[in-house]
Amino acid sequence: MKISIERRELLKGLQRVQGVVEKRNTMPILSNLLLEAGKENEILLFATDMEIAIQGNYPAEVLQKGKTTLSARKVYEIVKELPDGPISLFQLENQWVQIASGKSRFKVAALSADEFPVAPSIKEDVSIEMPAKTLAELFKRTIFAVGENDSRYILNGLLINIQHQGNKKTLRFVGTDGHRLAVVERDDFELFFPEAGEKGDREFQAVVPKKAIFEMKKLIEEGEDGLRISLAKNQILFKKGDLVLFSRLMEGNYPNYSQVIPKGNDKMVSLKKWELERAIRRVAILSKEKTHAVRFSFEKEKLVLSTQSPEMGEAEDELPITYQGEKIETGFNARYLLDALSVIDHEEVLIELKDPLSPTVFKDPGDKKFLCVVMPMRV
Repeated sequence: MKISIERRELLKGLQRVQGVVEKRNTMPILSNLLLEAGKENEILLFATDMEIAIQGNYPAEVLQKGKTTLSARKVYEIVKELPDGPISLFQLENQWVQIASGKSRFKVAALSADEFPVAPSIKEDVSIEMPAKTLAELFKRTIFAVGENDSRYILNGLLINIQHQGNKKTLRFVGTDGHRLAVVERDDFELFFPEAGEKGDREFQAVVPKKAIFEMKKLIEEGEDGLRISLAKNQILFKKGDLVLFSRLMEGNYPNYSQVIPKGNDKMVSLKKWELERAIRRVAILSKEKTHAVRFSFEKEKLVLSTQSPEMGEAEDELPITYQGEKIETGFNARYLLDALSVIDHEEVLIELKDPLSPTVFKDPGDKKFLCVVMPMRV
């Protein structure tokens, strides 16, 4: 194998695979990426950790076809330090590869491409297409609520739910860690079935690992449009131009999130989002480190936030609000509320309560198809 490729193109490909390659070295070859020069004007880069895989094509001058696997991290570090311009890669004997740019030369170890896992192939059940901006918004409004190494394995993933009823279609993203729940839905997307003309009401549900969501999010942030997501029995495929990200789906029963959303919260509060964020940050400075608990006292036209810690001291703050109901005192984890407020774009935030120990709903007045439920805590 012998190729010449512009540094910017190779660097782009190497950057994309860094979050996917296996870093725990349970299988040494998974810390490598597959580089395949099978065509005259492009190369293929492929990496996987056996749960997630990423594959992309990049323009290059292929002088001699072939394939090999290289350390994804080391080659990235080398290319990152090289100047702009063409880089040549030449396969030597005994699984070594030379990387050259200008007067710089590197000889790096490689492993046989024959030992590398092959890219998965999926038979899709349904596909959706939407603008990059829409998908980025869906991720933003839900990923914060997804579990992080939760003992309930299924909560470490994001639920994607697609419903097709007559002429109506709904895409819903749901994230929860058992303490908070974020739900957002959209209908401005294109829906495709593998067989043209397929009819009938249908529903598709998939739980995607958090790591895969973060990798998708990175690709969206690169810019460009034209995104396609395909679901199969146990896999999801994310396609953007020539770039494809595969991920296994998580197995298990996702909680019935609709039962968590309270229906009888009749006490409505409205206030400035930025004022609430700042007040929470101030008061939480003296909250207990383990719980981050802050007391909320809702009264007519005012909200009093307070915290008390024998070790740290006490703090109190007061905000004007729109509220005419009876006094309610409850408590929340300050971090959970700050996470929820960070994804609300409107200058106001709506809070719906029932009593001190019932789930509380936070809404964005500018997006009626989004809500966040936060469980209160005793303070």
